[in-house]
Amino acid sequence: MNPEHFDLYTDYLISSFGPVTATGLSRVLEGDLSHDQVTRLLNSAPKNSADLWKVVKPLVRAIESPEGTLSIDDSISEKPYTDENDLIAWHWSHAFERHVKGLEFLTAYYNVGDVSLPIAFDLVEKTEEYLDPKTGKLKRRSPLSKNQRYLMLLRIAVHNQIPFRYVLNDVWFAAAQNMKYVKIELRKDFIMPLKRNRKVALSASDKQKGRFVAVETLELPAGTTREIWLEDVPFPVLLIKQVFINDDGSRGVRYLVTSALTLAYDQITKLFQKRWGIEVYHKSLKQNASLEHSPTRTETSQRNHLFASLCAFVKLERLKLKTRQSHFALKSKLYLSATQAALAELVKVKKQFAIA
Repeated sequence: MNPEHFDLYTDYLISSFGPVTATGLSRVLEGDLSHDQVTRLLNSAPKNSADLWKVVKPLVRAIESPEGTLSIDDSISEKPYTDENDLIAWHWSHAFERHVKGLEFLTAYYNVGDVSLPIAFDLVEKTEEYLDPKTGKLKRRSPLSKNQRYLMLLRIAVHNQIPFRYVLNDVWFAAAQNMKYVKIELRKDFIMPLKRNRKVALSASDKQKGRFVAVETLELPAGTTREIWLEDVPFPVLLIKQVFINDDGSRGVRYLVTSALTLAYDQITKLFQKRWGIEVYHKSLKQNASLEHSPTRTETSQRNHLFASLCAFVKLERLKLKTRQSHFALKSKLYLSATQAALAELVKVKKQFAIA
């Protein structure tokens, strides 16, 4: 992959406000980079998480801290009109509560202070076909579960010697095996939400006797913590109950548990709030780094376009540090400049042809 061409392509992803194509970039550069050169760039050797680490490592080393947090989450880049393959498949979306067609990926997202960076990623490849016994239809599935991919991303972070103290994730990754791996194997702490019907014991004795109750049945005063025991988790955790008002005015409840038994209620909620950064990251990838705007057709070009969008995000994060402007503010500034240039060109053309 030509480094100069790749640098131009990631700049193009940040600067574009519509579909990003090989022809589009070539036209913007007035032929200095041909359509074929861009196509070859996207179809060169597939990039992976190790390649991302090479890009982001210098910035990570500049800001790293043992108090850092590591958030892991998945997202789907929707591709409703792209042909299916091992990458473009139907995935269950928790956001829409239905299956959507697209490219699903997981990210390990590192946060220290005001800096947040993707330090590892993994694409969900549905390489196995099977016959659904309920519908009789042929479907695709991945040989690896998302929890297996979650553990793999944690191993990558440790292998790359990234210092962090807390692992944060949503309820879909709050499995007992993940909790045990973080606390016992990595000797780190976690903060994770629980489903309302998750079974908990109120003492070690209750756990030994199999006395479990649904977490939603517990009396837990606001602003307090309670030590509980979970099935298949060999250590106690702290439980808190958050009550909040949703945007639609409805009342929401979230149960959070942490392996850090010395944390206070406010510390737990403040730390878990950092997980929201990965949601902003997903939004920025799609809106500011053109993740969903590429009509790539081959698995290699789709993989490399995702990698380029991740690198474009890292560029935006570097710019944020220098300018003190968010990714969205920077993109808005580019849009304003582009609109002003377009308006000036229109005025010039109108004058040329004497059109009022």
